[in-house]
Amino acid sequence: MASADQLSDFVRDALAAGHGDARIRAALAQAGWTTPEIDGAVMAWSAGGDLPPVPRPQPYVSAREAMLYALLMIALVLVCFHVLRLGFLVIDAAIPDLAEPGMIDTWPMRFSIAAILAFLPLFVVLDHRMAKQAVQGDQRRRSQARRVFASITVLAAALVLLGDAVSVIHAFLSGDLTLRLAVKCALVGVMGLLVAACYREDLDG
Repeated sequence: MASADQLSDFVRDALAAGHGDARIRAALAQAGWTTPEIDGAVMAWSAGGDLPPVPRPQPYVSAREAMLYALLMIALVLVCFHVLRLGFLVIDAAIPDLAEPGMIDTWPMRFSIAAILAFLPLFVVLDHRMAKQAVQGDQRRRSQARRVFASITVLAAALVLLGDAVSVIHAFLSGDLTLRLAVKCALVGVMGLLVAACYREDLDG
């Protein structure tokens, strides 16, 4: 029998015998189980009173939901990329660099606008659909795909923010921190903070 099964069976039997969570946790900790293992095993069962211990719903993995979250992530990445790209182009036009004379090519702007118009509605529809599932019981809270998506999204946003901070500090120390670079770094920082704020709470699901 696997260790996880042994742990789950012990918690079930202890609850059936009338022992409380505190005593069960203490016994497991004394036996050498880690806190996350104990939390997972204890939270998997609910004392049933005059009934046997009742199993709690466990996180699940749905292939269909994983596909939708993957599509949602791709749409989010593309929207963020093209918003930043369009923002950089607008900043370049608003704050021209005298060392770079010449006309600004508007083709990248048009392409980024087209990409945003294509992927932003897809992201909004998918995100609304996933959020709507939260109202229907507690299914979304038990989705492993949702937690993985949220974790990757917040991790990527944190890495972007760290890279942004490094760029600003390096430019400042090198004496290369121009107004154009500062505005671009501020745009990247705002985008990273918005993305992280949208999905940070989902990590607790």
